[in-house]
Amino acid sequence: MIKKEKLDLLKNECAACHACDLHNTRTNTVFGRGSYDADILFIGEAPGEKEDLSGEAFVGASGKLLDKFLKEAGIPDTAYFIANIIKCRPPKNRDPKKEEEDKCIEFLSRQIELINPKIIVCLGRISAKRIIKKDFSITNEHGVWFEKDGRKITAVYHPAAILRDVRKKEEEMSDFKKIAEMRNTLTN
Repeated sequence: MIKKEKLDLLKNECAACHACDLHNTRTNTVFGRGSYDADILFIGEAPGEKEDLSGEAFVGASGKLLDKFLKEAGIPDTAYFIANIIKCRPPKNRDPKKEEEDKCIEFLSRQIELINPKIIVCLGRISAKRIIKKDFSITNEHGVWFEKDGRKITAVYHPAAILRDVRKKEEEMSDFKKIAEMRNTLTN
């Protein structure tokens, strides 16, 4: 079975999931968007309202800003996939509960295994604390590289944080340029 077929099966399995109570309030599961052959996997925390309605990851204002950073850093569409830890929207966009993350993390683990990215980028503190380390400080450690399971891993501010505080925009752009440089180093 080829990678696309395996990921499509996983997407269908995700859509049928009832492991936690979030399935009761979702409109759609949000598996992710982008290339299944991605060098870079971006991981957010959970879908928001627009994502829940569309079934696509990062399509609201945060997604538009994320797309802008990707384009300005010179990262092509074929180079990345964007997913979340949680595949269903928490009510009122609250932070995901640990037990919800625990029920859903297997989907993300399987996405990582199948996509097999060279780089993982956590979007914001919640995903960084889950993926990189429990005491991760987004303010002090964004843009810092870690290595885990043979992959380069870093975190950047969540695009929603940039929308709330545009003073962080320059730091964010710098981090995205470093991501593009790391990709070039690892793929050339």
